Amino acid sequence: MVFEPDADGLVRRPDQLAVEEPLQIRLRTPAGTSTLAVTMRTPGSDMELVAGLLLAEGIVDGPDDLAGLTTCLGDEASGGQRYNVVTAALRGPPRQLGRERTLVTSSACGVCGTTSVDAVVGAGWPTLPTGPVMPLAWVVALPELLRAQQRSFDVTGAVHGAGLARAGGSLLVVREDVGRHNAVDKVVGWAMLRRLLPLAEAVLVVSGRVSFEIVQKALRGGVPVVVAVSGATSLAVELAERSGMTLVGFARGDRCTVYCGRQRLCG
Repeated sequence: MVFEPDADGLVRRPDQLAVEEPLQIRLRTPAGTSTLAVTMRTPGSDMELVAGLLLAEGIVDGPDDLAGLTTCLGDEASGGQRYNVVTAALRGPPRQLGRERTLVTSSACGVCGTTSVDAVVGAGWPTLPTGPVMPLAWVVALPELLRAQQRSFDVTGAVHGAGLARAGGSLLVVREDVGRHNAVDKVVGWAMLRRLLPLAEAVLVVSGRVSFEIVQKALRGGVPVVVAVSGATSLAVELAERSGMTLVGFARGDRCTVYCGRQRLCG
């Protein structure tokens, strides 16, 4: 229950809260099993979240590097909190594991789990295509299309959204999470598990701002265009320019800001 002000003071009413719970991510390799991270997230699409995170971190380069993903409920110490566990079994050693991660990352955390930006860039990304070319009017409408499918936001007002769309077409997938980076990992992980990478004809749309790590996650998935309802950071624009990505911010109504890659936009 929560309280809201009205003419008679504070009135009590029921409310729905966005769920935030820990997820332990384990790696199983020929050398053994270890904990990669414990991250805070909204439960749901956990396999996609882990797949997208492993791709973004450079631990895998695609579905062929994964032998399987399994989930279970973690052990409960006396009086301790239960949390979900996803174990990612790799076919070989991790592609990149020189970067140390913090043991616990918050739902707001992206690149903060690694020791340096250079290490993130070092994971590499697919070469982006010169296209696709898409109507600007369609691009600026994407955030509204995303918002229309944000069911959890409708009832909580406290989650971020991310979606993938075919250039000039409809949204392929939408995911929500208390962490905006998690939402992106979920949609990219969805594509990876369906062997749709690289996403050379896709657009990533996000409900908030675009930071360096959002661009980096898109690049690892081969996404050539990122569209956001809010602005972009300096490092996000620098990385987008460096990689040949189209980056669009403040896409609202019939207006937007094109930071780079205007050659993919027409009309």
